[in-house]
Amino acid sequence: MAVKKYKPITPGMRGMTGYTFEEITKSTPERSLLATKKNRGGRNAQGRVTVRHRGGGARRAVRVVDFKREKLGIPARVAAIEYDPNRTARLALLFYVDGEKRYILAPLDLKVGDTLVSGPTAEIRPGNSLPISNIPVGTLIHNIEVKEGKGGQLVRSAGGAAQLLAKEGDFAQVRMPSGEVRLIHQVCYATIGQVGNLDHSNIKLGKAGRKRHKGIRPTVRGSAMSPRDHPHGGGEGRQPIGLAGPKSPWGKPTLGYKTRRNKKSDQYIVRRRSKTSR
Repeated sequence: MAVKKYKPITPGMRGMTGYTFEEITKSTPERSLLATKKNRGGRNAQGRVTVRHRGGGARRAVRVVDFKREKLGIPARVAAIEYDPNRTARLALLFYVDGEKRYILAPLDLKVGDTLVSGPTAEIRPGNSLPISNIPVGTLIHNIEVKEGKGGQLVRSAGGAAQLLAKEGDFAQVRMPSGEVRLIHQVCYATIGQVGNLDHSNIKLGKAGRKRHKGIRPTVRGSAMSPRDHPHGGGEGRQPIGLAGPKSPWGKPTLGYKTRRNKKSDQYIVRRRSKTSR
């Protein structure tokens, strides 16, 4: 996929870039695989805002994606590569030989007409799903399960790829895109290859309106507020944050402050993520 630049006929279009959609082969989604989802604007069941800066945006239909890949041993033909407004990756529409249709994440170099299969005996090729125990060391993988049978939860965004580093006992060491090395049980399934749409990171929105189309409302800087509204506010002219460090609007440390409190899964982290990786 390539990135296209726009002719700067307006100030907002001067730095704007967009997709060329060369890989998309079908413009309308499969109706049997659509679901509805209500836009709650960042509010919980009590109507209180729990996630700020959410609301509005273009109306989107949810595509039901098969992250489990539990149709073992049944071949499927790639019928189309489609756009999904709910994620950065592209989707591949699969037609199984038994007549069922499903969406999966489209890996890099997957073409219409390719045949995919899931199961322990599947071939090592992009798009096939296998248990980690059956995947050779050094292979790039994505859509990785954390719990057997729950479906892939790790490495699902555009351009993402993890690498299988080693196998020892019941677990395998997998290096995540962030640089973190984790232990994953070898009975968990993963999909071969790298997630497609590599140029997603090169897209520049160019104007505030494209942010609103995504359902993201404006974010006001804390330094532009008054002291009663934000810890960074107040002062004559622009002021630095100070020795106390960056704070959230409620006075909690932020911007790099470690908030991880998950002792249950700490034991599976072999090496923490590197600061330079994203």
